[in-house]
Amino acid sequence: MNQPIVIKPKIQLSDFSPDFTDGWDKDDAVVETSKLRARIGELQSKLYANTDRALLVILQGMDCSGKDGATKSLLDSVNPAGAEVVSFKSPTSEELSHDFLWRIHHVVPRYGRIGVFNRSHYEDVLIVRVLGLKPKEVWKPRYEQINAFEEHLSANGYTIIKFFLHISKEVQAERLVERLQDKTKNWKFESADLKMRERWDEFMVAYEEMLNRCSPKSARWHLVPADKKWYRDLVIARRVAEALEEMELEWPVAREDLSKITVK
Repeated sequence: MNQPIVIKPKIQLSDFSPDFTDGWDKDDAVVETSKLRARIGELQSKLYANTDRALLVILQGMDCSGKDGATKSLLDSVNPAGAEVVSFKSPTSEELSHDFLWRIHHVVPRYGRIGVFNRSHYEDVLIVRVLGLKPKEVWKPRYEQINAFEEHLSANGYTIIKFFLHISKEVQAERLVERLQDKTKNWKFESADLKMRERWDEFMVAYEEMLNRCSPKSARWHLVPADKKWYRDLVIARRVAEALEEMELEWPVAREDLSKITVK
């Protein structure tokens, strides 16, 4: 009933409401999310024991869309040893001395882990495009390069789930004000966020092209209404739990005959 919206060609973000909740109320959603988290924790233990596959979750969205909160919620019941989280900031001088995918491939999760990317290689067709950090002839071919990269990962044991956290401009404003007024959140505020907000429409165009051009069957984008944090967490947890179930994980057999071993 609360399935995320799988992106199809020619998507327009204006067709989807960021405050959509599919009839769920907050209390029921919180209970269901808790159950899903517990199941994710159980399945992650099996994934960790089987060191031939990995799950990569990619989170993209405007500032204040909830990437940090979604990560925390998703991994609530996961053994930290089985999770790898990477937050991508502005590239370092070392990263800029390589091709744009180098810093991404460098931190892809190890087999047996659930990896979460807070932002990702998609920044190179989003902020790079909107701010004009590279000319069009450089960033435009990157859509196909990204598709090829994700296809390579998929062919080598990676399940990739991509979530676009769709927040409204009004709710973003509320959360930015909260960062200014709440001392526990002051550290999150950056004046640069306001500069990005001024280019909201340009970012929406860039996101739409990203969603339409980089959603192959092996690595679909899922549009997550993100104005309500509790619904955002529910949608993400359900899809991740489903992906782990689809792996049909089994406990690996022992490497030796344990019936012949005695502990004295």
